[in-house]
Amino acid sequence: MAETRWLDEREARAWRGVIGVLQRLIAALERELVRDAGLSGAEYTLLVPLSEAPDGVVRARDLGRMVGWERSRVSHQVSRMEKRGLVAREECGEDARGSMVRLTDAGRASIVAAAPAHVAAVRRYFIDALTDAELEVIGPALERVLGRLPDVYA
Repeated sequence: MAETRWLDEREARAWRGVIGVLQRLIAALERELVRDAGLSGAEYTLLVPLSEAPDGVVRARDLGRMVGWERSRVSHQVSRMEKRGLVAREECGEDARGSMVRLTDAGRASIVAAAPAHVAAVRRYFIDALTDAELEVIGPALERVLGRLPDVYA
């Protein structure tokens, strides 16, 4: 068994910072989504790729891959969103086992109403806290980290 490579002070500081930012940023953004738009973070997460898709339709399995969720989580969330009239589930013409998720007019209206305040919050809490030079470093750095992570939802 290999010897553990413990984090040094610099590494531990960076790691604790990432964890703290993830937890508090997500909580703050979700709180504002609920307050300002009546949407949960999970609803917003699915509405974004649906609103960007041609005709507002995405296969459920692909939607899960796009947001990094397991199939059961997507299914449960889509069911909740169907009840609110934000999305509609349809049969997949290519594969009877699959389903398509369609953004409804109410869903599109919700994301259009929520997006400006959400982007303003992302800017206020994250983007505006960084210099241009830091943004040039952090984007590629996070992409490298993301590239090393296994795709557990594929």
